[in-house]
Amino acid sequence: MATEEDLRTVLAELHRLRARVPQLTGALAAGVDGLVVAHDTPGADPEGLAALTAAALGVAVRITDATGNGGFRELLVRGERGYIATYAAGRTAVLTLLAQDRVNVGRLHLEGRRAGARIGELLDAAEAAAQAASPPGRALGAVSAAPPTRTRTTRTTRTASAEARTATDS
Repeated sequence: MATEEDLRTVLAELHRLRARVPQLTGALAAGVDGLVVAHDTPGADPEGLAALTAAALGVAVRITDATGNGGFRELLVRGERGYIATYAAGRTAVLTLLAQDRVNVGRLHLEGRRAGARIGELLDAAEAAAQAASPPGRALGAVSAAPPTRTRTTRTTRTASAEARTATDS
């Protein structure tokens, strides 16, 4: 669990990010569960944006997993009037940036990746400190702070099945 000081540090990082990239119209740090950590999003609902980010993150993670491209790093959506960019921020958080359509996308990525890494380090350290401070073992009914793990099932295609049958039938 992040302390109030940690949350203020994350918010300060969001403010610095918006100062470095003037075309940003909003910045949000959220947990992968869709809960707001800190935000600087004038004119946008941070809770709704965090929830939508979590939904988009779920799809992006599934796509990277299904295509074998490794863990999620970033997602970029371009609308008629601007961009929405989401970056991994450690193990349990993401950084979502809202930008005008005239933003330099290379600069957006550069600054977004850097800020996501800094925020991730801070939040991961806060989580590690909280886990170290908690007593070993959990009481019955306690909920783990760790993200749920997914088991991966292997799927076979028809052609693989047909080849397997052909190989064994001959």
